[in-house]
Amino acid sequence: MKWLMLALGSAALIANAPAFAQTGSQAQAAHPSVLFKTSEGDIRVELYPEKAPKTVANFLDYVKSGQYSGTIFHRVIPGFMIQGGGYTTSFAEKPTRAPIPLESRNGLKNAAGTLSMARTSDPNSATAQFFINTVDNAGLDYPNPDGNGYAVFGKVTSGMDVVKKIEGEPTTTRGPMSDVPQKQVVIQSATVVSK
Repeated sequence: MKWLMLALGSAALIANAPAFAQTGSQAQAAHPSVLFKTSEGDIRVELYPEKAPKTVANFLDYVKSGQYSGTIFHRVIPGFMIQGGGYTTSFAEKPTRAPIPLESRNGLKNAAGTLSMARTSDPNSATAQFFINTVDNAGLDYPNPDGNGYAVFGKVTSGMDVVKKIEGEPTTTRGPMSDVPQKQVVIQSATVVSK
């Protein structure tokens, strides 16, 4: 009887094989892409819903609602990351929906070029702000630096030269905010694009 159950289970796996054994192009098609048009050039990112489903859904909802249009990269730290998606060009914080649960235990690393969610010291506080790692930041991987890590949910597929250009912008302090680019780097639009 055990053998029959095992055989039936194997048959079910084989019958469902096409759903799991996707070709490279099918697997890529399942990864949504977003194009950021910025004042410094275009950045295209690929998202991984199979690794961070709630994070990707949240991010795509913000993209589709126009949340990122007219926002700035407000925090730039050379040799670390560029952060944006939360403030307008007049430094007004944009309203957001409720925070999402942290999905940092998904096996993805904060490597150079990856897209991660920004958050406060509360691990489940991410809303719309994101950052792009400009170097390998293993110190942000689960469980670092606070037992929770930062959730990676995508990566830059083109425009890393633009990311590096933004990273090189001289920064200043503006009110309580430090590491603010002296010259505003504006996200003019963010749209979901096909491959």
